[in-house]
Amino acid sequence: MVNREAIIRLENVYFFYERFCALAGVSMDFGANRITALIGPSGCGKSTLLRLLNRMNDLIDGTRVEGRVFFEEQDIYAADADPVEIRRRIGMVFQKPNPFPKTIYKNLVYAPKLVGISKKSELDDLVESSLRQAALWEEVKDILHRSAMTLSGGQQQRLCIARALAMKPDVILMDEPTSALDPISTAKIEELMDELKKRYTIIIVTHNMQQAARISDKTAFFYLGRMIEYTDTSRIFTNPSEKQTEDYITGRFG
Repeated sequence: MVNREAIIRLENVYFFYERFCALAGVSMDFGANRITALIGPSGCGKSTLLRLLNRMNDLIDGTRVEGRVFFEEQDIYAADADPVEIRRRIGMVFQKPNPFPKTIYKNLVYAPKLVGISKKSELDDLVESSLRQAALWEEVKDILHRSAMTLSGGQQQRLCIARALAMKPDVILMDEPTSALDPISTAKIEELMDELKKRYTIIIVTHNMQQAARISDKTAFFYLGRMIEYTDTSRIFTNPSEKQTEDYITGRFG
């Protein structure tokens, strides 16, 4: 049986940029081996929430978190929590493909080397397994020492997913991972996500309603920093309980 227990849990979370409250009183949990979509109009707090989950917002001056965020029952904002370890276990894929200006191979071994993996055979295995999981191995296995910048946009994004997988995370955060891609590349990434959820928990921010409906198990709708509704994707798109959710999904605003 797939473990459906919550892997991440938020309790009454507030987030501030200086005095601006970007998230207000958010309580929710994320089930293991599920894809959860975060939807809502621009500026509603979706990406802020995503970055909150692996402490990426720590890198922005003047930010503050209130409430508690648990990852496998450990408070990730506790004084003894290690942000580097949290980011290793909760990986991130950004909106635009951002490979390093290095070879495909070096993109994948860069972070593992930083945490002490140095044996070439181990690195080689990691490169192959990560690329296979990202459905990219067959396309690049003969050009591993070519610059990653020569790949197409869709291939670069799958390389960035492989780079996150190389750190053997438990959770993968994706911030609009297909918004810069063409429809064919988008379809490949969506197929990939469906395969990856067998082994990982995926949380995705998307502006694309059809994408959220296609790929996610649960969907949360945010508006002005508040979580308005959070339920099974099939329900939120066919029978939402909140009028604001219905208005957004049907295009009346946003």
